[in-house]
Amino acid sequence: MRLKKKLMDEKEMDRTLTRIAHEIVERNKGIDDLCIIGIKRRGDVLAERIAEKLFKIEGKKVPVGALDITLYRDDLSTLSVAPIVRKTSIPCDVNGKKIIIVDDVIYTGRTVRAALDAIVDYGRPQLIQLAVLIDRGHRELPIHPDYVGKVIPTSKDENVVVLLKEVDGVDAVGIVDVGG
Repeated sequence: MRLKKKLMDEKEMDRTLTRIAHEIVERNKGIDDLCIIGIKRRGDVLAERIAEKLFKIEGKKVPVGALDITLYRDDLSTLSVAPIVRKTSIPCDVNGKKIIIVDDVIYTGRTVRAALDAIVDYGRPQLIQLAVLIDRGHRELPIHPDYVGKVIPTSKDENVVVLLKEVDGVDAVGIVDVGG
């Protein structure tokens, strides 16, 4: 894999998450009854960052959780004989709540479909919204994010890589070639 193009640096990522937080407040008329749940491994970090920004805007904390969708994937049998399952943490009763799922990149929509299945196993939310840092297109399912940081058209021979300080030591987004 080689870096083809840098899409975001630390400052642009921060501005983008701030804008998404403001959009969440506007669309939901505040943050009452919100719960933010990030899809592991980077969506949960972005969910924490968005929650911090919501606190700065509204002066109230929003519950933040992390969701492991491994066992809900439709390609589980092709991944591994012994898939790695990480801890899911849902900090509130989802019944009647406005749930915002956060992920780093949306591509086919299958990860989000798995997240939806996982969340409804915990109860019946009032509504579920989706926030993503990057929408790279190529949807295979009729899933569309409510909040998008940046739309980046890609080919199927490219991947969008999101690096976060908490996981990778640096904040950056780039496109890499994966094709031969």
